[in-house]
Amino acid sequence: MASQFELTVVSAEREIFKGQVTSVRVSGIDGELGIYAGHTPLLTAIKPGMVKFNLADSKEEFIYVSGGFLEVQPSVVTVLADTAIRGDELDEQRILAAKRKAEENLGKTNDADLTAKLAREIAKLRVYELTKTKLANKR
Repeated sequence: MASQFELTVVSAEREIFKGQVTSVRVSGIDGELGIYAGHTPLLTAIKPGMVKFNLADSKEEFIYVSGGFLEVQPSVVTVLADTAIRGDELDEQRILAAKRKAEENLGKTNDADLTAKLAREIAKLRVYELTKTKLANKR
């Protein structure tokens, strides 16, 4: 049995990643999903958050997704997202400013859209921090 499979992550704008991986972790609407080679076929919605995957050389990569769909086939996994941003492309200052603004507005009103925006900004920040830590450890 093969230990690797192809992962493709695409957004509405572009292909973010395509390559061979050994595992993928993503938040499905019903909980966390761990995908390895030979996983049972699956189609599910995913929540805004992080797609974490391991390359053949055991390096971890992180991508923020705004939600979307995950399709698992015997040798191919596809993540389709409206927005997908590689961890090393995220801007910490923009994320923190958007998070602060969402928190301030949420303090004034209890709006579900603001709560969802805050959750997205927190997820982006987590992806940024994990990527930053990974890059710092490589040095």
